[in-house]
Amino acid sequence: LPLLLGSSPSLLAAPGLRGRLALALHVAGVNAALLLIYPRPLYKIAVRACFLGFAFGCGLLLSAGRSAWRHFGWYMCSLSLFHYSEYLVTAINNPRSLSLDSFLLNHSFEYNLAALSSWVEFTLEKLFFPELKQITWLSTVGLLMVIFGDCLRKAAMLTAGSNFNHIVQNEKSDTHTLVTSGVYGWFRHPSYVGWFYWSIGTQVLLCNPICVVGYALASWRFFRERIEEEEITLIHFFGEEYLDYKRKVPSGLPFIKGVKLEL
Repeated sequence: LPLLLGSSPSLLAAPGLRGRLALALHVAGVNAALLLIYPRPLYKIAVRACFLGFAFGCGLLLSAGRSAWRHFGWYMCSLSLFHYSEYLVTAINNPRSLSLDSFLLNHSFEYNLAALSSWVEFTLEKLFFPELKQITWLSTVGLLMVIFGDCLRKAAMLTAGSNFNHIVQNEKSDTHTLVTSGVYGWFRHPSYVGWFYWSIGTQVLLCNPICVVGYALASWRFFRERIEEEEITLIHFFGEEYLDYKRKVPSGLPFIKGVKLEL
């Protein structure tokens, strides 16, 4: 690509302003070429996937080093893989519902604010309390929580198949069935359980004490409201069949029992 665009590979690696300018022009040229090759919707998908892959690669580089940012590298890998796999599993499971929003990169303003808050806390505490960011055993616990949470969520998505959707459905489709097998035999809402522990795990991984508490409270409140909203719909769809399932299987989230409603 550098040769096709008329730039020398050695120039891209040049130090100082010259190298940065050459790299910026190179990236702009590649984006322009991709925009001409791909239709607009596919281009938008490719750009987001490329960005997540770039973030994952940067995370791997940080993780492999011995710098104080090593644990942040773990976090970058976890965050980028989570969002990329959300789109990928949706594409496999339920392509009819697939959209740019399936990456969940623009989930909500509150979600983006929470991510920004965690980065700010990590940076400030690293500057003023650097020893706090070097507790490897605690970061390892957080990484295990992240892996468990993400695996549980993806297992729930794969088990539900086309029944899974990022948006709560208000109308029952002809193919919509009540899934009670696999991880749904453990929890009524395994995808929310996985996301809940994944989100808290990212902050344990970063050793962010303030965000650990904040994420736990905000996530618990969000999923309590989301579960109540979803269960009203599920009772409307499946009636006594869902009520019986609800009595036998816990929600999976602490102190959340779901909607209190009887037919």
